[in-house]
Amino acid sequence: MMFHRKRRRAASLVEFALVGPLVLLIVIGLIVGGMGVYRYQQVATMAREGSRWASVHGAQYARETGKPAATADDVYNQEVVPRAAGMDASKLSANVTWNTDNNPYHTVVSNGQVVPVANTVTVTVTYQWIPEAIFGGATLTSTSTTTMAY
Repeated sequence: MMFHRKRRRAASLVEFALVGPLVLLIVIGLIVGGMGVYRYQQVATMAREGSRWASVHGAQYARETGKPAATADDVYNQEVVPRAAGMDASKLSANVTWNTDNNPYHTVVSNGQVVPVANTVTVTVTYQWIPEAIFGGATLTSTSTTTMAY
């Protein structure tokens, strides 16, 4: 006994018309999501490297080398901006703060004893990312705190 199957002309075309756009949307979403992760990693690297650079270019660095200590503008121009490959610099900002000053240590009195306490520098980098596709934008922020050292 032999069965004959009816031919289903254009069934594959209809199925693709239903599934194709969904698959394309998922692929585009994955690509844009991957680009977002990459941009966030850039922002995190800028914050980390900015705080590292500021930590070794403080007051002690200035005393020993005769060069000026790092300022917030120096950190932005020397470490943040050069790492902003492919980013819109007008949407990039950095905030640099030292907990007391840019010396390696400050002293506190504890139980009648003068105790040195390490100073830190904190760099926060913010980028307003607008994806290259039709999705909405996102604010990417990363903060890094490093102990002052030279």
